[in-house]
Amino acid sequence: MCDSFERANKRLVLSQMTSEKPPLPADGQRDESEAGLEVEQVALEAARDGWDSKVEYFLAQVGFSVGLGNVWRFPYLCHQNGGGAFILLYVLLMGLVGVPLFFLELAAGQRIRQGSIGVWRHISPKLVGIGYSSCVVCFFVALYYNVIIGWSIFYLGSSFQYPLPWENCPTEGNDTVKECAASSPTAYFWYRKALDITDSIDETGELNPIITGCLLAAWVIVCLAMYKGIKSTGKVMYFSSVFPYVVLLCFLIRGVTLDGASEGIKFMFYPRLEIWADVQVWRQAATQVFFALGLGFGSVIAYSSYNPRNNNCHRDAFTVSGVNFMTSVLATLVVFAVLGFRAKTIATECVKRNVKAVLEAMSSTPLPDLLINASDVESLKYEYICSYAQFPSISLAFIAFTEAMTLFPGSPFWSALFFLMLLNLGLSTMFGTMAGILTPLTDTFKTLRNHKLLFTACSCVVGFLIGLTFTQRCGNYFVTMFDDYSATLPLIIVVIFQTISVAWVYGADRFLEDLKRMLDRPVPVVYKYLWKYVCPAAMLGLLGASLLKMILERPTYTAWNREKASKENLPYPDWALAVLSALIIVAFLPVPIGYIHFLLLERLGQSPADAEAGYVPCATTDIDLTPLGTLPPSGDDPNSFPPLLHENHGSRLQNGHIEHFESSNEL
Repeated sequence: MCDSFERANKRLVLSQMTSEKPPLPADGQRDESEAGLEVEQVALEAARDGWDSKVEYFLAQVGFSVGLGNVWRFPYLCHQNGGGAFILLYVLLMGLVGVPLFFLELAAGQRIRQGSIGVWRHISPKLVGIGYSSCVVCFFVALYYNVIIGWSIFYLGSSFQYPLPWENCPTEGNDTVKECAASSPTAYFWYRKALDITDSIDETGELNPIITGCLLAAWVIVCLAMYKGIKSTGKVMYFSSVFPYVVLLCFLIRGVTLDGASEGIKFMFYPRLEIWADVQVWRQAATQVFFALGLGFGSVIAYSSYNPRNNNCHRDAFTVSGVNFMTSVLATLVVFAVLGFRAKTIATECVKRNVKAVLEAMSSTPLPDLLINASDVESLKYEYICSYAQFPSISLAFIAFTEAMTLFPGSPFWSALFFLMLLNLGLSTMFGTMAGILTPLTDTFKTLRNHKLLFTACSCVVGFLIGLTFTQRCGNYFVTMFDDYSATLPLIIVVIFQTISVAWVYGADRFLEDLKRMLDRPVPVVYKYLWKYVCPAAMLGLLGASLLKMILERPTYTAWNREKASKENLPYPDWALAVLSALIIVAFLPVPIGYIHFLLLERLGQSPADAEAGYVPCATTDIDLTPLGTLPPSGDDPNSFPPLLHENHGSRLQNGHIEHFESSNEL
């Protein structure tokens, strides 16, 4: 019966690829097991949704990879780390590490047609924990990322006022509020009006009702967009992925016409190659490549798993990576064109005030030796551009950029446009993050698959309730903690295991042969060496540099001191370090647990496939696309199956889904 099922599965795959009915089997090849073949074919085809078009898929991948980090983190790092020199380093690491690993995830998801849990279990059941670890990290990221979306909603709602509420300092009686006068209107609005922030993470404070309401709105939007899976998400992507580019182009056209824009762009791209000698610059560039492409989250795998197997994922890897990089450069041009305008405007006003004061002093007291050097004006201008680096990257959009927009004619229009762009950038990434949670879990557990809508709604409710931690008055400090530590180290470890799993456990040569048959074209052999040597070495170096930084330097966060009306770096207290460490451990813990679980089941003589009856990897295996060397033999020895196909050798229809069983036990 196993042989007949393989023949039936082969005909089904051919019919899916050619859109024709499968040919009838030759005489003598039919048996009783093929009586229900048509029913099983329908079940197999209905077992997994697919993208309605290649455009939807492309927009979804671009929307996930292009997020808020492209608008503020990349320009921030670029400015801090040598301008043009950082961009060159980023391109180098993108080519050597980013694109190969991105291609690996795309190919694995498309080849096996499962979420992250199913993919790594399919390659080796011992490594199933990699998929669960990706889900945990996605959950951590979703918790705080939606809070940032909530902030964008708050600022978007506040933009429909003239003048903008952060344009001028408020007054108390006849006096300007002291905290605002000592800082700036935009900083005061962000820290006091939006966040009402405490002086440290130790001071919790009550919930911020406005931000809590915005967080609720963000989760409702996510739930509505995800309730039908990719069928609903794909339609939303037509707007959420395209609209930010329209806004960025509008800002670029407006920005380059502003006085001082050219100085800002020149300052941005002036290369300082000496920074290449700094190990931490390499660490930051590699981390940015890592997060820009969304590696390790499982979302790339989830999205690609809905593709037809003959989709050219190799081309997609280059296309999506290229769009991601160009978006970062476009956003950087916009940011520094606007900040150049802001710097020149503020510097000019400062010079005018100083010249006026000098002239008034000279009218009363002669100052023959006083000289005003024009170069001082340029120095002052660049000093204001440099002041951008003082802002934490996550606050750039809410302080520095908002201040620059107050100088625009028609500032409420530009502000609303900007924060609507941030909202769409955040949502498109959030959809991918949620797919990294929902897809692998519904693929793995039958109960969740049968109640997908309820599971989606419950996930959003749980995310909102836990997210209330971030809407306290000290919530911004927890956002910073999660952003810096909950994902970085666990994801690096996950990607290291992913790369080793494919390149060494499954075999790089074998995987390349799979891809050659799947894509019907050869894949460059250079990927073999990149996956086996370059990428693991680079990721291990990044992991080592990150660990050294944490060990040698006590982690700190940027706090807002109300009395001083300024930022200050504070060390995390001991309890916060314990929370920080717990986040890292919990995110990585599924990897060893999965390995130990497999060994225990093996000791007990129980197959991992028996432990989770809802898992359906064999429904995704194309017999005719599998290399000859990996096909199961025709003999009866179940132990002779290769690792990719070892666990499950048969299937049957039950409750509308394909259930799998051991051929040696059930046949």
